Amino acid sequence: MAFPTMRAGLLPTIAVVAIFVAILPMAAFGGLYPIDINNSHVQELARWAVAEHVKQANDGIKFNKLVSGNQRVGRLGIITFDLIIDAWNNNGKGARYEALLDKRYWWGKRTLLSFKRLA
Repeated sequence: MAFPTMRAGLLPTIAVVAIFVAILPMAAFGGLYPIDINNSHVQELARWAVAEHVKQANDGIKFNKLVSGNQRVGRLGIITFDLIIDAWNNNGKGARYEALLDKRYWWGKRTLLSFKRLA
């Protein structure tokens, strides 16, 4: 017979596993997968990446559109996004940028890992 504390501890574990399965796409860890650039959540991540870059670099670029992107499913609910973004600089000239960011679904945290202009 299981002790009451064991049963109580099992319920949160089952809940965490269920959430993990529901949040992450059915993909193997570490694989690189294309994303739907029209998805509102992905669009919001691209806009956030530009805004976060502007906070750090203070260069005033402005988001234009998300061109393409991939995601890599990691452990512990961490998904790394590799986004190609079109943006305008202060002179109104367009340029393409690559943003690499992590989204930690367990903590609701985002981290901009890199943001660079493409040639």
